[in-house]
Amino acid sequence: MKKIQANILGQIVSSNSTEAYALYKKSFFGEPVEDKIQYSLSEVLFLVEKGKLEVILKNKKISKKDLLVKLRRIDKKISLKYTVFKDLRQRGYILKTALKFGADFRVYGKGEKPGKNHAKWILFTEHESNKLAMHEFSAKNRVAHSTKKNLLLAIIDEEGKITYYEVGWIRP
Repeated sequence: MKKIQANILGQIVSSNSTEAYALYKKSFFGEPVEDKIQYSLSEVLFLVEKGKLEVILKNKKISKKDLLVKLRRIDKKISLKYTVFKDLRQRGYILKTALKFGADFRVYGKGEKPGKNHAKWILFTEHESNKLAMHEFSAKNRVAHSTKKNLLLAIIDEEGKITYYEVGWIRP
């Protein structure tokens, strides 16, 4: 498959190539928005790393290093989010943004398709050095419950190892 050429404009990375549409249909990378496939920042990094996408800025291909600098300006947590995105995506899960829920990602179970199935989890990423107050944890859990999803916390340590915690509701 030919590399997807995607343009970056402000905070949006998108492509209208046939390859972009084909990859979306096959693997659910990106989201159709108007006449283009629009990618999350984590999807961009993943696809660049896999050699499936190159990002164009002002008619020039941007290097992976410069791309990472630009994306860190847009999202200070991109390195943490990408670590988790990459881990779960390689395990066969599909991750989509969850901005409207105030979370980092919606996570679909293996074999589930966005648009046909509902996400199983709302995912929040945190570094182990960050403290999470009880009211913040409670708020995250309420968001997950109100959207009929389980809360999934991804905690990344100093070595980049990820520990996942799933929080669900039970009825006694």
